[in-house]
Amino acid sequence: MATLTTPSPIVTRIAGGSFLITDPTPSNCFFPEDFTEEHRQIAQTTADFATNEILPMSDVIEAKDFSVTRRLIKEAGDLGLTSVDIPEEYGGLEMDKRTSAIIADNIAKQGSFSVAFSANVGIGTMPLVWYGTEAQKKKYLPKLASGEFVGAYALSESTSGSDAVNASTRAVLSEDGQSYTLNGEKMWITNAGFADIFTVFAKCEVKEGKDAGKERLTAFLIERGTPGFTVGKEEHKLGIRGSSTCPLILANCVVPKENLLGEVGKGHHIAFNILNVGRYKLGNAAVGASRMTLGNGIRYAKERKAFGKTISEFGLIQEKIADMAVGVFVGEALCYRTVGLIDAALDGVEKNDTAEIQKRIEDYAVECSIVKVWASEMLDKVVDETLQIFAGYGYVEEYPAERAYRDARINRIFEGTNEINRLIITGWLMKSAMSGKLALMPAIKQLMDEVMAGPSPKEDREGPLAGEFALLAAAKKLTLFAAGAATQKYMAKLVDEQEVMAAIADSIIEVYAMESAILRAEKLATGKGSVGSAIPVAMARVYAAGAIERIELASRRIIAAVAEGDMARTQFTILRRLAKHDPADTIALRRQVARHVIQAGKYAV
Repeated sequence: MATLTTPSPIVTRIAGGSFLITDPTPSNCFFPEDFTEEHRQIAQTTADFATNEILPMSDVIEAKDFSVTRRLIKEAGDLGLTSVDIPEEYGGLEMDKRTSAIIADNIAKQGSFSVAFSANVGIGTMPLVWYGTEAQKKKYLPKLASGEFVGAYALSESTSGSDAVNASTRAVLSEDGQSYTLNGEKMWITNAGFADIFTVFAKCEVKEGKDAGKERLTAFLIERGTPGFTVGKEEHKLGIRGSSTCPLILANCVVPKENLLGEVGKGHHIAFNILNVGRYKLGNAAVGASRMTLGNGIRYAKERKAFGKTISEFGLIQEKIADMAVGVFVGEALCYRTVGLIDAALDGVEKNDTAEIQKRIEDYAVECSIVKVWASEMLDKVVDETLQIFAGYGYVEEYPAERAYRDARINRIFEGTNEINRLIITGWLMKSAMSGKLALMPAIKQLMDEVMAGPSPKEDREGPLAGEFALLAAAKKLTLFAAGAATQKYMAKLVDEQEVMAAIADSIIEVYAMESAILRAEKLATGKGSVGSAIPVAMARVYAAGAIERIELASRRIIAAVAEGDMARTQFTILRRLAKHDPADTIALRRQVARHVIQAGKYAV
């Protein structure tokens, strides 16, 4: 695989989290329709590899024959799929983040392998790319780039999963300063059964600076076979059974000082920055898995007959198929929009300036968390509805719906639970608002002044999505209004009101997904005309109709929690006014979408 020769479309750089208070245009966004020819070639290469090489080995992979997984990772390396994020001087291809997301999307046809592959190229490799010394990079990155080595990432512990900074594993510097001795245990480590190099986090005493004398999270590189480093037994899991998940036991494990990754006490920076990348890639993988699962459901529905016709002709089956297709469409929109924003922010940054790269990616922490939460929950709906289409056969291992159903569940736990990510979304935005980094507070004040002044004239807009743009404007106002009411009630103590924080996050997530879908459909309508864009427009309309209802419901929960008496009645009146809209005929729209994808025999726009 060659490096990109055609420049990727560069969208305008937009501040992270600003979608709530700005009105981006389709030209500001990157969607699958904007792929370069190289992007399309890479997508096809990856999809072909997954279809022709990985899927036929599914039963062997699920039986935990890790020699096959290792071989397939090496073959992926031969195609360049394991090296897109690695600098060229260390054997990598150093391509844009869009390419990395495209690979994550298209390789996700077999859940267990997808997890092993993604952990290797993401959390298993990126800590070295960003924080490794020159000697560490030269030693390990060429082997990781080629697929000869496989990486793993050991952060979680039995008592500190989401609360990772409170790890109990300890690292002690030797008296001569030449090595560290690590003791502790890590849990649920992906690829542990066959990985060659592990990024392991432990508490270590800081010797100088403002944290001198304190224990802070620190990262180390540990090779397989290091004395005192033992890999425990394979976990027997609900899903992704063909991936390796083991505990790690460190008993007086001596690591040379050269294997310190980054600085002592700075491990939390490594952990959190790597997780942002993991989150948007997980979103793309979830979309790829959803597309694959939907295809299985459509094919079965076209073959299975009941009451004298195929079940794909029944309205309730078509409704399920349409909702799944809409989910994939929206998922593609918000996932690629996000990675497009990240690439735009990275444009012009020196490739060796890892601190600036991390800073700019971190600016999109909210979007990365949104992608992770939304896509993982969308996948859960897709596998559930697909199993329902298969009915009794869906519960049988011999059919594809059963494994997909089990494999999907882990994604709501990986890369920080969805609960943690919801708190991140609201917390990050509120923190940015309070600091003035994001002009949320002025926007909320302006909205409050507007709603107290009474109804304002609606903006007239033309086109097939005029109504959906009006819904989007209302969705943003509802979200800001509810968030403003909660902030006014709790102020800095809002962080202690997790249910309210999560309800605000739900609205924020829906706004981003809704806007992404509408902007993608609008871009397609501009390029293809009303006939050529009829299906994406219908998909965006279906999603927007549901999203505004979910946002209104979340807003009601928030207002009920923060207001009472006359204040509550006033705020509910305002809420009803903001949410007022004419409902779309979603039954007809879903039938239109379903007929299209059923005829195509797969997800199609």
